[in-house]
Parts: sequence; structure tokens; C-alpha cells
Amino acid sequence: MVATGGRMQVETTRFGSVEVDDSRLLHFPAGLLGFGRVHQFALLQPDDRGVFFWLQSIESPDVAFVVTDPRLWSSDYTVSMRREQSEEIGLRGNTTPEILVIVNRRESGITANMQGPLVINPENRTGIQIVLTDRRWTTRHELVSVSPVARTVSA
Repeated sequence: MVATGGRMQVETTRFGSVEVDDSRLLHFPAGLLGFGRVHQFALLQPDDRGVFFWLQSIESPDVAFVVTDPRLWSSDYTVSMRREQSEEIGLRGNTTPEILVIVNRRESGITANMQGPLVINPENRTGIQIVLTDRRWTTRHELVSVSPVARTVSA
């Protein structure tokens, strides 16, 4: 990665070298579940109308996740945080956090890990991944289903 005054060059295995504005950089002090050694990410937005983004590690070019705002898919989605989790990312009572979930492509469609959201303080761009105890949400919450006929045609 190379900083160039408010912008940074990030090396990725999927997109090559990408220039990222500093406002798109995120820090996860504890890393993400299963990726505890990776802390710095860039939020890449493929286009202005899209609902999916890439959470690209700026430390490991091969680590990237597709993410989305879960409230676009489920209007009743809420996240409850413990006080110490909010304090860990410097989130104060009057600041509304940004919420993202990691998306996975499966044979039957697209799912999201709604049980393990990423909560981001927009003021300092610091985030944490938490695990929800609400049983309505799973690690494979279906967002888009692909019919068996469509799977056959696209194969």
C-alpha cells in the first residue's frame, strides 16, 4: 500500500492496484472472525448504484469479502451491542453505526451472515464483528434464491 495525500494505492489479487480514498479505510482492532491477524481494510464500491461492496484487506491482497447493508434485505434487522463493544470502537450514544454483513455465494443463491454483523463507527472508521444471540438471524440467511432451472442454464 502506498499513501498519496488523502488517497492510497491498495494491492489486491482480484482487481490489481486500486486507488482508495482515505475515507474508505476501516480499522478492525480485533480483526474479523477467523481472520484475527488482518485489521486494516478498504471498502470498495464497484458502482454508485450497487448494494454489494468489497471489504478488501490492505494488509493481505488475497483477503477480501463481499458485504452489504442487511437493512436493504430485511427492514426489521437490528443489532444489539454490549456497552464494552460500543466502547471498543469509540461509539457514543448519539452516533448511528454503519452495519454490514458478509455475503456468500452458494449453489442455491446468495446468503449473508446476519448473525455476525460488522458494526462500524462512522466517526473514526473503527469496526468490530459481533455475534448476535437473536435466533431469527443465521450465518446463512438467504438473500437471493436461484431456481434449479436457472442453475442448470448458467452452468
